[in-house]
Amino acid sequence: MAQDEPGMQSNGRRRTALTGVTLVFALAAIGWGAWWWLAGQWFESTDDAYVGGNVVQVTPQAAGTVVAVYADDTDFVKAGDELVRLDRADAQVALEQAEAQLARTVRQVRGYYATDAQLAATAAQRESDLARAQQDLARREAAAPSGAVSREEIEHARDALAAARAALAAAREQRMVNLALTDGTTVAEHPDVKAAAAKVHEAYIAFSRTTIAAPVSGYVAKRSVQVGQRVAAGSPLMAVIPLEQVWVDANFKESQLADVRVGQAAKVSADLYGGRVGFKGKVSGFGAGTGAAFALLPPQNATGNWIKVVQRVPVRIALDPAELAAHPLQVGLSLRVEIETRDRSGPRLPQAARAAGGQATGVFDLSEKQAAERISRIILLNSGKPRS
Repeated sequence: MAQDEPGMQSNGRRRTALTGVTLVFALAAIGWGAWWWLAGQWFESTDDAYVGGNVVQVTPQAAGTVVAVYADDTDFVKAGDELVRLDRADAQVALEQAEAQLARTVRQVRGYYATDAQLAATAAQRESDLARAQQDLARREAAAPSGAVSREEIEHARDALAAARAALAAAREQRMVNLALTDGTTVAEHPDVKAAAAKVHEAYIAFSRTTIAAPVSGYVAKRSVQVGQRVAAGSPLMAVIPLEQVWVDANFKESQLADVRVGQAAKVSADLYGGRVGFKGKVSGFGAGTGAAFALLPPQNATGNWIKVVQRVPVRIALDPAELAAHPLQVGLSLRVEIETRDRSGPRLPQAARAAGGQATGVFDLSEKQAAERISRIILLNSGKPRS
């Protein structure tokens, strides 16, 4: 019996250890279950998330030779800042020719109005001649019975009256022809002037396109243009990235999206700042397909060599602009996203249009305004009106 006591003690210690381990696992399972029931079931998270943003390409609208480059990678530029300049010699010549033609046309149209006034005076003179011829004929016909006027003089008076009528008709026709060129319009609104003005407008736009400006404010990236390079219209020269407008593209597994809805709150942390900085976000939309479906070479699952792979769908998270201003993020940075799915009342894929107006730039409107001012100045200088 004394020899069995050590074995019995060893078995007792083993049972105690196993019981303790079992209790630890049981308590851990109960704790995890309680956490999942109270909080865990309301959250979905992923570390497959990255910063996304608009990469605005800077491209020329006309072909030309680069004579200057005013921005480089990492530079911050404002909307409208000149980035690249092309050789403008040909565009300058074409613009000067168009402006000269507009000035010539304005002066020609002014001549139409002056001719109209001249033809109106001529018609009035012909009316006076006709009235005088009628009076002369009437006096001669009244004196004919007394023999004071010969028959020949009366015939001459009748011929003079007919000639006066013909001259008046010709003057009126000439005036009508000229009125067809000027009636119902002014010098500035005359079709010839507007056609010449359109040529100036076209030439000025071509001239302005030799200056390539930043369409938005942001940081320059992917610069590839060099001085002396011959560029074609539409070729990418550099990009401008507005970092105040970035968002999060979080790629969740398809099994995680059943309870995710637009408008749900999200917590975002960036590897750049570690755990000391957090961003508040909101689900703004879902991708229309999985990443594999939109890949350059999408998988051909119908070939027979099929292996099931859990797909991921991009979920867009909008960030708070104030937090972005305090802690900027660059495009492509790694993030961790956690979405609270407690509110599941909304539809999975709502058909909601974007509330804001989207992206827009007014940089290219400046050339339109400047062209209109240039045309107005040329018309004023050649219209003969008093000017300051």
